Amino acid sequence: MPTVRRLAVPFVFLVAASTHASADQRHIVPPGQLAATIEQQVSTRDRDRSAVREALARPEVREAAAKLGVDLKRATAAVDTLDEPDLARAADVARQVNDQLVGGASSITITTTTLIIILLLVILLVVAIK
Repeated sequence: MPTVRRLAVPFVFLVAASTHASADQRHIVPPGQLAATIEQQVSTRDRDRSAVREALARPEVREAAAKLGVDLKRATAAVDTLDEPDLARAADVARQVNDQLVGGASSITITTTTLIIILLLVILLVVAIK
């Protein structure tokens, strides 16, 4: 048995060292592509958070939130805690609100009001769950 160990231990070290050395030379994903993908995800999240904050800052949204009794300070603070799927949903709704209210629309249609309520509910549900 000791002879087998004496022969097996160097063999195992040799195999482990050769595997490690060859793994260092090849990359499945080039480091530049990995960095670009991470940067793209971060910028997408930043744009989504910006869209939600822009929608929450609109006077029409503030009025709707006041009527519903929603604390906008808490909702705005919650934007930073949203995970990616919730942030993406909130950003989609926020962009729709921003697009419909662009140009200083003086009246809110039912569709816009519905979108504002959905945006606020998404944010509040995420805050309530966490």
